[in-house]
Amino acid sequence: MQTIEFNQLGETLYYKKLNNGLDVYILPKKGFSKTFVTFTTKYGSIDRTFVPIGESEAITVPDGIAHFLEHKMFEKEEGDVFQKFSESGASANAFTSFTRTAYLFSATDHIYTSTETLLNFVQEPYFTEKTVEKEKGIIGQEITMYDDQPDWRLYFGAIENMYHTHPVKIDIAGTIESIDKITADHLYTCYNTFYHPSNMLLFVVGNVDQTEMMAFIEDNQNKKEFPEPTPIERHFEEEPTDVAIKDRVLNMDVQKPKVYVGLKAKRVDLSGDEMLKHELAVQIALECLFGRASNFYTEVYEGGLIDESFAYDFSLEKGYGFALIGSDSKDPDKLVEAIKNELKKAEDPSYFDAEAVERIKRKKIGFFLRALNSMEFIANQFTRYEFNEMNLFDAVPTIEKITVEDIVKEFDTIQGETQQTVFKVLPMSEKKA
Repeated sequence: MQTIEFNQLGETLYYKKLNNGLDVYILPKKGFSKTFVTFTTKYGSIDRTFVPIGESEAITVPDGIAHFLEHKMFEKEEGDVFQKFSESGASANAFTSFTRTAYLFSATDHIYTSTETLLNFVQEPYFTEKTVEKEKGIIGQEITMYDDQPDWRLYFGAIENMYHTHPVKIDIAGTIESIDKITADHLYTCYNTFYHPSNMLLFVVGNVDQTEMMAFIEDNQNKKEFPEPTPIERHFEEEPTDVAIKDRVLNMDVQKPKVYVGLKAKRVDLSGDEMLKHELAVQIALECLFGRASNFYTEVYEGGLIDESFAYDFSLEKGYGFALIGSDSKDPDKLVEAIKNELKKAEDPSYFDAEAVERIKRKKIGFFLRALNSMEFIANQFTRYEFNEMNLFDAVPTIEKITVEDIVKEFDTIQGETQQTVFKVLPMSEKKA
């Protein structure tokens, strides 16, 4: 078992790659009452075209299948797994993102029992055509519910505008039409390809003994047989750097217009330290330009162009990345103009004030230090960093090293005019004939 020390943060992480390829990380937190355990596969909604394990030709599966598979994993021949977690006093959950599917629980007692339940139910698939057909109705209702949520439509509308071919533009849950095509065979094909231990990571954070917990996990895995690990071959079409659609409007039953300006990232082939630095530098740049201490925020807030819904964020993964800036607004066109003007000003390297950058860096370091006291934050974020060959605990020292020059250089790669798009959700009363 490898010991990884983060002396600046006072954290010690324990790691072992098991014989079947599973990566196991344990972060002991003495004095904490709750323990979180996550079991995650590097498989998300964008992984729709791939070569199935044991085959040589790529296939494309129906959209939404990773999310559908996550739902079906909890249903077994003997009943619902949630009940089993409840009997041990654990709270279980799962989620599917663009790039990963995670199964998790939190508990204060019977940690080993719940860990065994987690490992066993994820590694024992059970799909039948009958249960698959039943699930289609349930997920169909979920899709319909999200289709009626203006904020969700705004988010995905902006992403759809940005991307020509990349499947990040497709809703994680798919569509009612796409999930109707899913079969039990599809689920087994995806499961066998992406749920091999060598494509997964188990993370434990809480009041546990690392030696005992690692031995327990290893014993559980040694009792099971898995095929030899093989590299997964994923296929993506080439994606242009410019946006697919410059401006688009959706009319919905909303009282107040909503708008996002989207910025499509160019540097999407990064990983490791380079990716971490790029991501943090862009986040600091956005805070400089649009944060509550910025001149921009003061002007648009006092001008009534934004309200408390105003937000900005930067998402980056292998193959795609984007920033979104927007708000509910009484005058979305004026807000868009103000955002674009601010982006134009930022093309001048001298626009980023060194004193403001240092203040924002300290604020961001403070956020990470506070967040690292939240086991829920660590449990949800650790795997995403590891899958991108980064480490969550390297964020603070990386922020400390970032310079104004780094911020100017990294932000410049996401703000060209051909990389900008606008998506608005407007009231039905403003629908053009």
